[in-house]
Amino acid sequence: MSIHSEFSGRSAFVTGAGSGIGAATAVELAARGAKVALMGRRPEPLEATAAAIRAGGGVALVLVGDVADATHVENAVRRTVAEFGGLHLAVNNAGVDGGTQKLADVSVESWQRTIGVNLSGVFFGLKYEIPAIVASGGGAIVNISSVFSDRGLAQHAAYTASKHGVHGLTRTAAHDYARDKVRINELLPGVIDTPMLDSNRGMVEQMTAFIPQGRLGQPAEVARAICFLLGDGASYMTGARVSVDGGFLI
Repeated sequence: MSIHSEFSGRSAFVTGAGSGIGAATAVELAARGAKVALMGRRPEPLEATAAAIRAGGGVALVLVGDVADATHVENAVRRTVAEFGGLHLAVNNAGVDGGTQKLADVSVESWQRTIGVNLSGVFFGLKYEIPAIVASGGGAIVNISSVFSDRGLAQHAAYTASKHGVHGLTRTAAHDYARDKVRINELLPGVIDTPMLDSNRGMVEQMTAFIPQGRLGQPAEVARAICFLLGDGASYMTGARVSVDGGFLI
């Protein structure tokens, strides 16, 4: 990882930063000069991401917590501001797939957990990130939804509902804070090769056949698109939806 100055002097907060898209995004942000706070439930993967950042000369702060718990998110954002002197960029990425069942077979506990992480977790992120970013003079947020944020994914009722919800949250938040110098956009990953796919490899193979590029996406490819949305090159973009999907939605 080589450091350059695109985000020099700015701090970033990334949820789900222990693996997959979150880890790749945190490393990419640090490579572009940002100080990065890493939030996730398990310390070991977060420490691995932090080690990769520090090995390249970057700055990382590990914050263990559950995005489905508002107090955890509030405390994590507060610690980020205290450590880095402000907050300028955020990526609400943490997510779970909720398992594979027909709707009536989904347990109440599974529904509540999936909605809690994927939708409430994004709401809690926005709730505490936005005031911190406003107080720092403005910045940008990217919410990670899915190519299934406006269509159905069979046997994934909670996941699909949560991602539809992220779409609505993003549009409303972008409208509410556009004049406060906070840009809020939505990124829709397609079928990306992350640990979340490990329990659904059979379904993934079937879906790959419908991807025009004929392959899975890589976390680093999504991370670069996220950094574009966070950066000054996207200065006139807010409330936008950007797909990184190999053409899946064509």
